[in-house]
Amino acid sequence: MEKKNTVQEQPSSSRRDFIKAAAGTAAGLMIVPRHVLGKGYVAPSDKLTVAGVGVGGKGTSDIANFFKSGKANIGYLCDVDDRRAATSVKNFPQAKFYKDWREMFEKEAKNFDAVSVSTPDHTHAVVAMAAMQLGKHVYVQKPMTHDIYEARMLTEAAEKYKVVTQMGNQGSSGDGVRQLHEWHDAGIIGNVHTVYIWTNRPIWPQGIPWPTDKPAVPKELDWNLWLGTAPYKDYVDNLIPGSWRGWWDYGTGALGDLGCHLMEAPFRILDLKYAVDMQASVGSVFTAFGKRGIFPDSCPPSSHATLTFPKTKKTKGNVTMHWMDGGIKPERPEELGPNELFGDGNSGILFVGTKGKMMASEYAANPRLLPLSRMEEVKVKQKFARVPGSAEGHYAQWVEGCIAGYGKMELSSPFEKAGPLTEAILMANLAIRGADMPKPRATGNGYDYPGANLKMLWDYKNMKVTNFDEVNQWVKRTYREGWSLGV
Repeated sequence: MEKKNTVQEQPSSSRRDFIKAAAGTAAGLMIVPRHVLGKGYVAPSDKLTVAGVGVGGKGTSDIANFFKSGKANIGYLCDVDDRRAATSVKNFPQAKFYKDWREMFEKEAKNFDAVSVSTPDHTHAVVAMAAMQLGKHVYVQKPMTHDIYEARMLTEAAEKYKVVTQMGNQGSSGDGVRQLHEWHDAGIIGNVHTVYIWTNRPIWPQGIPWPTDKPAVPKELDWNLWLGTAPYKDYVDNLIPGSWRGWWDYGTGALGDLGCHLMEAPFRILDLKYAVDMQASVGSVFTAFGKRGIFPDSCPPSSHATLTFPKTKKTKGNVTMHWMDGGIKPERPEELGPNELFGDGNSGILFVGTKGKMMASEYAANPRLLPLSRMEEVKVKQKFARVPGSAEGHYAQWVEGCIAGYGKMELSSPFEKAGPLTEAILMANLAIRGADMPKPRATGNGYDYPGANLKMLWDYKNMKVTNFDEVNQWVKRTYREGWSLGV
């Protein structure tokens, strides 16, 4: 929307001045941020004005769902790739478009209330932090951040700046996780000590070398802005739209893609926070007989990571969590019939307790007690309120939370919950990267992989592994010159 069609040019106006100015403006052309009217006042129709950063792909559906809530206006769009942004631009022709979110923030900050971030993982944190420092509510796609340090900083910033936050793991608003929670709290499966999580992801290439071709950059794409905080590299094909997930500079592998959807349930139900140790094994790719390929830029093709969480008020002792990707699955529980579906076929969650087991699909959907015959036998009274719209209500919940104001409404995945969850996912990635890190042998003949043969001990307070320093370089990566988290 052109600035001349709004009244935000006078952000310091009193409410009387605002009403006077508004009288000369067509109501149908107005997008008015709530904060313009001052504390205690609300915008027309009490709607939230949202600026979207990264509005292609998942960003397309994110902002469409905010609008669908009926309580949000999409006032501004930002994307580095005109091709990816095309659908959102068509859907919201009144929204002003930018390529650089920094320019949008500088010029339009007084004109919007909240920011949706749906960029590749490596730029989540810088956009979200800048928005929060402007006092804007933020919705950030999963994983919340690319690095552990970023997750810790964003979690602290949400409280410091008193803004409403939500991570885009919509399963946390689903009915499934609440049903699992009720079974657990009723003691149906006893004390949970082990959780297995698995997925068929990645569904993009991993365990490969960085391409050597140097094609021309598409005219619609600002490659330098797309790289953002990451080291400079020449443009390559097939990175966009989604295969960036398999490259450590930009993505966080299968864990970053589905971990927030699958690990959220045990985090919520068992009140997990920060793991004390982690270990991993990874799949390898051999480029010739006896020659293991070394591809440090790429996530491995498959992995199995294990995290240990200390006792909480919801557990009787430590909890061991297994993560498996690349098609690796745990052993089928003996309570599951030979022809019964394990998880949803591609992904799943299995809780193992002292009195039984329960499992669910991706997003913690379709919760089931094992054996399945218990589903008919066990009846537990509803304990937790359901989110209107279930998982799809995740978006409207954030919009309504922003309108209500900081601390006024319970959300499913605010940063105080999403931050520790994201840190756990990224801790598992530290173990995976460590297990895949070659060390040349002193003889000069081949490599060893010491990180694959130890348990990494985690110092939560200082955010570091204490017995394998080589992986600490990824706790807080170095941004490219010109980029900063601003803390």
